[in-house]
Amino acid sequence: MNLLVGQIGHLSVIVAFAAALVAAYSYFQASRGRALGEEDASWLRIARGAFFVHGAAVLSVIVCLFNIIHAHRYEYYYAWSHSSNHLPVQYMISCFWEGQEGSFLLWIFWHVVLGFCIMRFNRKWEAPVMAIFSGVQLFLVSMILGVVLGGVKVGSSPFILLRDFLTDLPVFKMNPNFVPKDGTGLNALLQNYWMVIHPPTLFLGFALTLVPFAFAIAALWKKELTAWVKPALPWTLIGGGVLGVGVVMGAYWAYETLNFGGYWNWDPVENAVYIPWLVLVASLHGMVLWQKRRTGLRTAFALVIATFILILYATFLTRSGVLGNASVHSFTDLGLSGQLFIYLAAFMVLSVALLVWRWKEIPISEKELTAYNPELWVFVGATVLCLGAFQVLFTTSIPVYNSFMGLLGIKTNIALPADQIAHYSKLQLWMGVGVALLSGVAQIMWWQRNDKTTLVNSLSAPTLLALLGTALTVLLVRYNNLTISPAYVALTLAGLFGVLANFGTIFTLLRRGVRLSGGAVAHLGIALMLLGILASSGYSNIISRNVSGLLYSREFTEDLNRDNVLLWRNETTPMHGYQLTYTGQFLEVPGVPGYVDKQFLFRTDDEYKAVARAPIASEGKTYYKTGDTLEILPENTYYRVAYKNQKSGEQFVLYPRAQVNEEMGGLLASPAVKKFWGHDIYSHISSVLDPRKEKPWSEAKEHILSIGDTIFLNDYFAVFRAIEPAHETAGLNMQKGDLALQADMIVSGEQRQYHAHPVFVVRNRLVGRVPDEVEDLGVRLSLNAIDPVKGKFTFAVSTSQKDYVILKAMEKPFINLLWSGTLLMAIGFGLSVRQRGGKGVLATEATPEAEASAEAGSRAARPQPVS
Repeated sequence: MNLLVGQIGHLSVIVAFAAALVAAYSYFQASRGRALGEEDASWLRIARGAFFVHGAAVLSVIVCLFNIIHAHRYEYYYAWSHSSNHLPVQYMISCFWEGQEGSFLLWIFWHVVLGFCIMRFNRKWEAPVMAIFSGVQLFLVSMILGVVLGGVKVGSSPFILLRDFLTDLPVFKMNPNFVPKDGTGLNALLQNYWMVIHPPTLFLGFALTLVPFAFAIAALWKKELTAWVKPALPWTLIGGGVLGVGVVMGAYWAYETLNFGGYWNWDPVENAVYIPWLVLVASLHGMVLWQKRRTGLRTAFALVIATFILILYATFLTRSGVLGNASVHSFTDLGLSGQLFIYLAAFMVLSVALLVWRWKEIPISEKELTAYNPELWVFVGATVLCLGAFQVLFTTSIPVYNSFMGLLGIKTNIALPADQIAHYSKLQLWMGVGVALLSGVAQIMWWQRNDKTTLVNSLSAPTLLALLGTALTVLLVRYNNLTISPAYVALTLAGLFGVLANFGTIFTLLRRGVRLSGGAVAHLGIALMLLGILASSGYSNIISRNVSGLLYSREFTEDLNRDNVLLWRNETTPMHGYQLTYTGQFLEVPGVPGYVDKQFLFRTDDEYKAVARAPIASEGKTYYKTGDTLEILPENTYYRVAYKNQKSGEQFVLYPRAQVNEEMGGLLASPAVKKFWGHDIYSHISSVLDPRKEKPWSEAKEHILSIGDTIFLNDYFAVFRAIEPAHETAGLNMQKGDLALQADMIVSGEQRQYHAHPVFVVRNRLVGRVPDEVEDLGVRLSLNAIDPVKGKFTFAVSTSQKDYVILKAMEKPFINLLWSGTLLMAIGFGLSVRQRGGKGVLATEATPEAEASAEAGSRAARPQPVS
């Protein structure tokens, strides 16, 4: 056992906690009673030093935790419960944040990085902002503290020993130093490259919401009620872009990994991230209004604070265990629910009280808003986003409400909607309509004169083109015998209008020689995303309908019998314009590109090792010779399905994945996706022969053959070609004095011929037999006896169910609009960071005179419409 690394890690957590406490207090004292930029230098030095110590301690914790994972130190519960010996290195990184403690640590790390950036680039605001930062760090580090104070457990340590966590296991009573040889492994659904980059992106988005919150609280505290927007705005833009991309990354992971046929399932944990992103985007619009038009400051304050509070609420939802029966993604409660609630309540009370205290002092605009003011439509757009967030928040919070009422002794019977997808989508669809329309209208009005004639002229072209495009879309949908609801018509019209209006704005600005508008690019991306969601979700088409007239099994659901195609191994089956051929099962072999046919592998007693029965080659390069021992990854089986388009003749191959996993409910299937420019073909396995069960072989039938004889095996025939010394391909571990012979049988199937090599072994005067199976044909041959005098050989033949898969395939039209729209949205946020206050991030603050000059220059550079 290696206890040192855990002791160093735990000590580092304590140091990080203490340093955050010192930093918070010192920054508070440095700023207390002083004007902004006139902090006490001695307290400031102490605060900076404490935060640097805090950052170093956090880095030490990260190194120690990754060490126990990478070095397979299973004496620690975290390593044992999240990793295993055969896990690739990239998935060991995923192990780091699979558990609650690791994900908190990731969040803490990003706060450290952002804190150093604030100290470097926002010196004027450093003391009050970093006081908030350090206070938040204090609470977060307490979540991984893992100490008991006065009988109360504070936090859950990632360095707890396995024997201290599973104290009731008899093995630890007999041997306290027992260390398991292997861990339980990473959740199969998380063994995906998106899980290596999605959580860090998402937690960076979480962390970034703290920056505008800290600026807003510092502004309320120091009574700098207007100056905070300029330095906070670029951070908010970065946060909106990163968090939005993180959300879509999660959606893409679900699309590639889960088999429900989509990318968003309105799971409560998905909702918990989606809600604050909507409010963050709304707050961003409020901040832009104040910076550019000197209106909406109260809205900006309220929404920035609400965003961070919602992030804390999302943390409480996903980590307190309150969603245990409502979500498949939520963490189990580690006894942290009380701490999480205190954390949430403390910052909510502090921030709301401070906002109420300063509310009347926050400047408001005396400008009267009319229908021709872009500010009005930006406000309306922010309101639509907040209403959409509230609907999701209200329904998602039902388990919290029930739990709270239960604590008060009041029994409630409020249940989540039976069809959550329909419940959420019904209103969110109309929110999308509003967002698409308002994004186009507001962008046009933002860059034009506020008069009726100019507005009508600017809106006419995108409106007419959107109406024409919608009419053509409706005709095309009806031509294909599909239905289109009024809501879908409205979203199509709004999405097309949003795309055309924002594209027109971009084109106009470029034509006038003005810099590209980041807002227009981001809005264009969001409009494309909405169209992609509408097309791919609303018109996803199942192309694997069962047209055979057969019922696959009475044990299957009606949907499975109706919406899936049965594929026998190496038999071609038609499916909606394609010819499909299932050609076998494949495994991953580390170091070999692609996948390797299981027929070329002889499995050994070690499930992670196999012997090559034939040369293992890929793209003309041989990686293993016959008889070589190689490593395999046995958890997942890949089912090779060849597609051929009946019209064009185009061919491609997909490898949908399946795994038998009792903890995840039996067959765990992940899709394989073939991407085209206009649609995706999305396929996944619905049913296979259960690999956990032994095949029900028929009673063996014996045949006595001579070399060259032919026998019939059901619908096939086999020729006994030769008898030869056995190779090591059977994993026999041949010893001196052993005798091993193998028969060479050629079995002719419908499509091809197969070689079978049953083996006859004599060792220490004992006879052994190693049968060989032709999985394609469901045939097993065994060499039972040899008569060398007569040249006769006795074979036993058994037959079984032929190998098959039941496959579901869907066509998802124009889903690439969603992914390309996300990319455009991220580019738009990036352009906005550069154009609207990037100096607040990349350089220290300018003087007030310079800021006034820059603002005047910005107003002068704004293009005027051509009469």
